[in-house]
Amino acid sequence: MTMDPITLQDYIKIKNEINFHNYRYHVLDDPLVSDYEYDQMLVQLREIEAAHPEWISEDSPSQRSGAAPAEQFRKVSHPAPILSLANAFSKDDIYAWFDRNQKLDERVKNTAFVVEPKIDGLTVVLHYEKNFFTAGVTRGDGLTGEDITANIRTIKSVPLKIPVSGMIQVPETFVVRAEAFINKRDFEEMNARLCKLGEKTYQNPRNTAAGSLRQLDPALVANRPLTILAYSVVSGNQKQTQWETLQYLKSLGFPVSKHATYCKNFNELILQLDKWNDLREEIPYEIDGIVIKIDDLMLAENLGFVGKDPRGAIALKFPAQEVSTQLNDIGVNVGRTGVLTPFAILEPVEVGGVVVKQATLHNFDFIAERDIRIGDRVMIKRAGDVIPYVIGPIVDARKGKEIPYTPPDKCPVCNQEIEKLDGEVAWYCVNSSCPAQLIRNLEHFVSRQAIDIEGLGIKIVEQLVNSGLIRDMADLYALNEEQLIKLEGFADKKAKKIIESIEKSKNSPLNKVINALGIHGIGESASQELAQRYEDINSLRAASIDELMAIEGFGPNMAESITDWFKIEKNNKMIEKLYTFGVRPRPIVHSNPQSDTLSGKRFVVTGTLKRFSRNSIKSYITENGGKVVDSVSTKTDFLVLGENPGSKYEQALKLGIQILSEDDLAEMVVGN
Repeated sequence: MTMDPITLQDYIKIKNEINFHNYRYHVLDDPLVSDYEYDQMLVQLREIEAAHPEWISEDSPSQRSGAAPAEQFRKVSHPAPILSLANAFSKDDIYAWFDRNQKLDERVKNTAFVVEPKIDGLTVVLHYEKNFFTAGVTRGDGLTGEDITANIRTIKSVPLKIPVSGMIQVPETFVVRAEAFINKRDFEEMNARLCKLGEKTYQNPRNTAAGSLRQLDPALVANRPLTILAYSVVSGNQKQTQWETLQYLKSLGFPVSKHATYCKNFNELILQLDKWNDLREEIPYEIDGIVIKIDDLMLAENLGFVGKDPRGAIALKFPAQEVSTQLNDIGVNVGRTGVLTPFAILEPVEVGGVVVKQATLHNFDFIAERDIRIGDRVMIKRAGDVIPYVIGPIVDARKGKEIPYTPPDKCPVCNQEIEKLDGEVAWYCVNSSCPAQLIRNLEHFVSRQAIDIEGLGIKIVEQLVNSGLIRDMADLYALNEEQLIKLEGFADKKAKKIIESIEKSKNSPLNKVINALGIHGIGESASQELAQRYEDINSLRAASIDELMAIEGFGPNMAESITDWFKIEKNNKMIEKLYTFGVRPRPIVHSNPQSDTLSGKRFVVTGTLKRFSRNSIKSYITENGGKVVDSVSTKTDFLVLGENPGSKYEQALKLGIQILSEDDLAEMVVGN
C-alpha cells in the first residue's frame, strides 16, 4: 500500500496548524495539544521540507524560534538571536547528530560535552548595565521579545546587581539567558493554599509560570513562587567553554542547575543518557528532556546552523509524560472500605512509553472543580510508575456536545445509597456485603497484617466470593475441604493446608482481628491501641464516641467510624457468626517493657528494612518504651528510614523531624 503524495496544500495546512499551536503556547500560555503532539507535527513538517525545500517560506515554524510578542508589552530587540534547538527522540538520534558534526569538523571526535536538564518553563533574557539589572525580556520570536522587567524583578532568585559578592570583573553590558519556572513542591503548596481560600487552582507549573510572567500587574506575579536557572551568556561572555560559563554564572550570583554534567568525550556522554529518565523524578522541577551541548563554545559556533537550529547543541526529548486525548466516559470503582473513586475512560493514547486507556480522576470534587465533562479533550499525565491521572480539560477545544458529569447517588455495584462523612471528600457505600467491597475486604481480612491465613491470595478470594461460598468474612470459618476441592485449581493437599490455616487463625491476637474488620481509618497502630484498652470485640462494640476520643491520637472521625461500623446490623451479625464458628481473639498481654529508653517517643517507620522486619521493629520500639504511629505529624519524634521510602520521608523532612537509620535506632537503645 503506497501513501498518497504530499501536496503543497498539505504542507500549508500543517504549517498553519503548527503556527496556531505556537501562538497558543507562547502568547496565550494556553496550549491545546501536548508537547509530544506538537513535536510530532514539527517532525512531519521538517520531513516535508527536506523533500520539498522549494516550499520553505519565511513564516514556516522551522524558520523561527517562538511566536510574536504579545501586543500589551513593549517590544525589545535581543543583542543576539535567542534560538531554539533541534530535537532528538532516541539514542540513535544522538549518534546521528554526533556523526554529522564529525564530518563537518574532525575536532568534534575528541571534544567534551555538557548535559543539562531541559527545564519546562519560560525562557527569559536578563539585561545588566554597569552591573545593575535593567531589563527582563521574553524570547518572543527569537529576535524580538516582550519587556516584562517589572515582573522579573519580583523573582527573588534574579540578582538585581552582579556580582552578588566578590570583585569579579563583568563587562559593562552583560546579557544572560535563563529559564523561569515553578518548582513542583512550590506548585503543589500554592494550589493547596488557593484551594483553601476557595480560589481557582492551576493545572501545571509551566503554564502557571508563563502566565504569571505575562501578568500586567507585578503585584500578582509577586504572589507566585517563581524562580530561575541561568545557563548561557548572550552578550559579554568571557569564557571559552560551556562548563566554565556555568561556573562563571554561579560565581556572579546566578542560580545554575546542580544536575548539569560534564562529559569528557562522546562515550562518556552516551553512558550518561540512561540515568536521566530515573533522575527526572528526583529533580525538583519539571523537565521534558535534556540539552546536550558541545563544551567548546568556539567549536560549537564554527559548526554553524541548520535553518535556525545551531549544530553545536541538541535537545533529547523524553517520552511524553503529558498528552491530550478524548474522555469517552467516567466510571466508578468501589474500594475495600467502600470509597467510591471515579476514573476516566479514555481514547487510548501513548504516554511515557505506555498505552493508556484509563486514568484516575481523584474524587468527585475534583471533577466538579475542574468542570470535567464527558466528551472533553483532556490532558493526562503519567510520571514514572505513578498511575496516570487527568490534569484537567482543554476548555477551548470544546464543541458544545460535552456532557457535564453527575456523580451517582447509589453504589454502582449493590445499589445501596451512598454517604459522605463531614470533612472528607470521599463518598462511601456503607454496605459491608457489597460484592465489590467483599472481595477487597476479604483480601484484607486474610492478609499478613490482619488474620494472616496462609495460601489465600486474591485469585482464591475471588473464587470463593464468585462461587457463592462466602457472603461475609465469617463464612471463611464454615468452609470445608470438600467445598474447596470442587473449585478449579484445588487438590486434596492444597485444600487441607488452607483449612488448617483458617483453623489456626481462630486464635489470632485481638489487634490483628480489629485490623481485619476493615473499619475505615483504623489501621495497624490504631488497632494496637484499641487492643491495649479493650479485652475483646464486645467491649469495643460497647464503647462510646467520648470514650474512644479519650484515646491519644483518636479524633472525632476515627471514633465515629468505629461506632458507625458497629451500628450496621450486617456487621454485628458477622461478629456473632465469628464467635459461633469459634473465633476467639487472644487479648493483648500487658507485659512490662524491656527498658524505658524510648519512653515517651513517637516513631514512624517507612521504606524497606534490612535489619528488622516491619513487625519486629514495631515490637523492638514498644518493648523499649516507644510508640509506633502510622502517619507523620508535628508530634512525631523520629522517622526510621529504610530503602525506597514514600511520602512519609518527604513529610518528615518538611517538618524537620529527625531521621534515623535502623542502626541509629539500635544505638539509641544499646547506647543507653
